[in-house]
Amino acid sequence: MNPYAIGIIGSVLVYLFIGNFMGRRVKGIDDYYVAGRNAPTLLIVGTLVASFLSTAAFLGETGFSYEGYAGVMLILVAFNMIGYVVGALFFGRYIRRSEAITVAEFFGKRFASRRVQTAAGVTVIVGLAAYLLAVTQGASLAISEAMNIPYDVTLLIVWLGYTWFTAYSGSKGVVVTDTIMFLLFTFVAFLALYYIIDAAGGWFHTVQTLATFEAKPGILSWHGMIGPEARWQSAGDALTWGLILGGAWGITIAVSPWQSSRYLMAKDEHTVIRAACMASAAAMLFYCALIMAAASINLLNPTIDPPEKAMIWVAMNTLPTFAGVLLMAGIVAAALSSASTFLSLIAFSAANDLVDIKGASERRRLTISRYAMLVVGMVILVLAHLQPPAILAISYFAATLFASSWGPVAFMSVWSSRITASGAFWGIVVGFVANFAVKILDLYEVIALPVLLHPIVIGIVMSTMTIVMVSGRGQVSDAEHRFRLQMHKTPATEINAAMARSTLRFAQGLVACGIVLSALLIVFYVVPYDNAMAQLRD
Repeated sequence: MNPYAIGIIGSVLVYLFIGNFMGRRVKGIDDYYVAGRNAPTLLIVGTLVASFLSTAAFLGETGFSYEGYAGVMLILVAFNMIGYVVGALFFGRYIRRSEAITVAEFFGKRFASRRVQTAAGVTVIVGLAAYLLAVTQGASLAISEAMNIPYDVTLLIVWLGYTWFTAYSGSKGVVVTDTIMFLLFTFVAFLALYYIIDAAGGWFHTVQTLATFEAKPGILSWHGMIGPEARWQSAGDALTWGLILGGAWGITIAVSPWQSSRYLMAKDEHTVIRAACMASAAAMLFYCALIMAAASINLLNPTIDPPEKAMIWVAMNTLPTFAGVLLMAGIVAAALSSASTFLSLIAFSAANDLVDIKGASERRRLTISRYAMLVVGMVILVLAHLQPPAILAISYFAATLFASSWGPVAFMSVWSSRITASGAFWGIVVGFVANFAVKILDLYEVIALPVLLHPIVIGIVMSTMTIVMVSGRGQVSDAEHRFRLQMHKTPATEINAAMARSTLRFAQGLVACGIVLSALLIVFYVVPYDNAMAQLRD
C-alpha cells in the first residue's frame, strides 16, 4: 500500500473515531440537528468553510484555473465571499431567533405554512442530492488515483465513510470533523503553493512566465483565455460570467441551507457575526493560494487531462511525499466535510420538513432521521455509479439553484412586511423550476443564451416577479405579521456592550485582512504581471 493510501485511510479513521465519540454525546433532537445550539466561533467557522470548500474547490475550480481562467476565478471569489457577511447580518442571525431545527422549518414558521416548509424541503433534497453526487464522485476520483483501485470500489469506500459518522453523530459530529478538516486542507493549500512555486522557479519567475505563457495565453490576465477556442469569445463575456456567478454564489453563501443552517448551531448572535467575518477572510486567503497554485502547475505539466486531476497529479508527482500525502488527505477531507453536511441536511429535511413527525418521541425521531440518511446515501451511491463524473458542472448547477429559489424569499422573509405565504411558496417553486428548466434547455442546446441571461439571473428575476405578483393579490396573516415583528426584537441576552466591542473587532479584522490582501496582490501579482507584459510589448 502506497503512502498516499495510508494517509487517506488514516485520516478517514480519525474522522470515524471522532464521529463515534460525538455520537455518544447526542442526547436529543437539538443535539442531533443543531449541535445543541451551543457551538463556539471556531466550530462555526470550521463548518461554514469546510461545507463550502468541497471537491468543487480542490478539483473543479483548480481545474478551471489550471485550464486558463485563474483571473476570472479571482473575480468570482472576490464577489462571492461578501455573501458570508451579508448572510449573517441580514438573514443568519434572524433565523437563529426562530429556534427552528432546519432552515426550511424557519420558512414554515415565518409564513405559518406547512406548504412553504415542504416546498423548501423538496428543494433541499433535490439540490443538495445533486451537489452530494458531485462531492462523492470527486472524493472517489481522488482516492482511486491515490490507491490505484477501481473507481467503483472507491465509491463504496467514500459512501461508507461519510454515511457512518454522519448518521451516528449528526450535527454534533459534523461541526467537529468539519473544523478539523478545515484546518487540514487550509494548511495543505498553502503547503502545496509553496512547493509548486518552488518547483516552478520561484514566485516572480512563475508570475512572469505565466504572463507570457504561449500554450495558454491570458491565463493570468483578469479575463483569462478568450477567443474561438476558449470558453468565452471576449473579455466582456468573461467579466459578465464572473460577476454573475460571483453574485449568485454570494447569495448562495448567504442563504443556502448548508451555509445558513450553520448559524442555527451558534451559541449566540455574536458568534454568528464573528464566524462570518472569519470565514470570509479564511476562504478568500485559501482561494488565492489555491488558484495561484493551480495556474502554476502549467509550468510543471501543461497537458494534464482532465484538468480536474491537476492537484492530484502534483500531489503524486511533484510534492515531497509527506506534502503529497497531506494534500491528498486534504482533498478527501474537503469532500467528506461537504458530503457529511449535505447528507445530514437532506435527511433532516426528509424527516422533518416533508414528513411531520413532531408528535413522535425524540428517540423515534432520531431513529427516523438516521434511517433517512442511510436511504439517501444509498440513492446517491447508485447515481454516482451510473453518472459519469462532472464535478464542477454539477456543483455549480446544484448549488446556485438556491440563489434563484431561496434568495428572494429568504431576504424578503426578514425584511418585507408584504410577502405572503402564497408568494413565498410560488417564489420558491418558480425560481427553482425556472433555473432548472433553462439550464437543461441550454445544456442540450435547445436554446442558446447570452452570458447576461444566465439561468441563475432568469431564475432570480422570475422568483422575485412571482413573489411580488402573488403577494400583491393576497394578504399577510396576523400570525405571519406577529412572527416577523418578534423576529426583529433583539433578545435581551444578546445586548452586551463588551461582547459588541469584541464582535466589532472581528469586523475590523476582516477589513484589515482585505486591505493587506489587496496590497499583497498588487505587489506580488499585478506589478510583476504588468512588467512581464511591458517587456513583451517592447
